[in-house]
Parts: sequence; structure tokens; C-alpha cells
Amino acid sequence: MVLTVLAPRTWRLGRRLAAVAFPPNCVHCGGLVDPAETPAGFRHLCLPCQAAVAWVRPPHCSGCGHPFHGIVEGERECPRCVGLVAAYGEARTACLFAGPVRALVIGLKYHHGLHLLADCAALFRGAPHLLEHVRGARLVPVPLHPRKRRERGYNQSALLAAELAREAGGETTVESLLARQVDTATQTAFDRERRRANLQNAFALAPGAPLRSSARYVLVDDVFTTGSTVNACALVLRAAGVERVDVATLAHG
Repeated sequence: MVLTVLAPRTWRLGRRLAAVAFPPNCVHCGGLVDPAETPAGFRHLCLPCQAAVAWVRPPHCSGCGHPFHGIVEGERECPRCVGLVAAYGEARTACLFAGPVRALVIGLKYHHGLHLLADCAALFRGAPHLLEHVRGARLVPVPLHPRKRRERGYNQSALLAAELAREAGGETTVESLLARQVDTATQTAFDRERRRANLQNAFALAPGAPLRSSARYVLVDDVFTTGSTVNACALVLRAAGVERVDVATLAHG
């Protein structure tokens, strides 16, 4: 038997042809997705679900990225950041973790949905304020513990960072500088204080991490919930002498 390895371009063409012959189902509502009706680059969200994406637009909180609604004059306190002493500078996000975006993230994170990365890239393209935020920076994915990495087969934050760097262009790069050294319990049901305690000493610099104190680093994660995870990572980078650390997430929960 002779095995032929398809070039990436041929493989992508094959996937597009297959999508025409066998339209994929929307990851959120289950309806069919017509490739001819996805000008924004979505492949697994139908038009009604694309329209339901809750985009984040300025003005937004600089501490967590959540949008401010109504007229904003002067300084405004974000209720979602109360109690967060940020070790990073600014956080931005593409959209809210609700409806179709929630379905995309859960599919990618828990159901081996690597095919959904194309839709995540479309979300990044639809958030110019986020692309501007990361362009030219060194993107640092929030790491998984080795056990969880083996179980899942990949780190979704690293995959999202690669998509974000590609969409931002310029000199944007991805550098895996952190390691998760404590296999912490899931944080889903924890409040900010319990999350902070749960993450104590959970992260460290990866062995041989090539840090430049004057470079700008942007931590990348899938969802910003309380900020405890990215803040714990930022503390490690700041302790190592990094002067500029920011945050970028696909969604805000």
C-alpha cells in the first residue's frame, strides 16, 4: 500500500470541497452551515448564530476587557474587577462568553474540536481593537499541567495564541515561556478569592525561557472570568523582571 501525504494547500481545498458536498452543522444550534453564506470566515456557525455573537467594542474596562454600556465620561469603575489587584497592564477580549461563542469554546476545549479554530480566528478578525492590542507583541499562552495536556492532546490557549498571532500579523510571535507545576482542581465553581488561593505557586517559568525585560508580553487564554489565572501568570513574568505584561482572551465570561 502506498500512502500519499497531502500538501497543506491540497488538504484545505479538500476540506472546502467536502464542506460544499456535506455542509457542517452549526456547533451552537445544530443547523446546517452553508459555506456560501459565511463571508466572515465562520465554518461552524450558521448566519443566525453569527449574528448572535456578543462582540466587545470600545469603550471597555482596561482591567478585564468587559464592555461599558451607555455613555462613559471620565473614569468608570468596573464591578467585575473589584478585588482584583492586577499584575498586568491592560486586558482586552474579542467577545462575551455566551451563546454561540460559549459553544465554540466548549467544543474546542472539551470535545477535541480542533476544526473550530477557524471560527475562533474569525472571532479574532472581527475584533480589531484586540488585534491592535497584540500586534508586534510576544504572545504567551497560559499553560496546562502536563497531565491535562496529555489527556486533552493539546493546549487550547497555545492554539488560540497561534491563530491570534497569525491574524494580527506584523512581528507578533508566540513564545511558550510558562509551565504549570501544580495540577490544580477545576476552578469552574470558585469565586475570585478561592481561585487565587487555588492558583498559588501553580505557575513557573519554563526551563530556559528566553525572557527580555524590555519586550512586551501578552498573556493569552480562552476565557477571562475573574482574572485569577492570567494574574497568577503575570506575577511570574513580573517577578522574572518583565516590565510590560498585558492580557488578551477570546472571550469574557
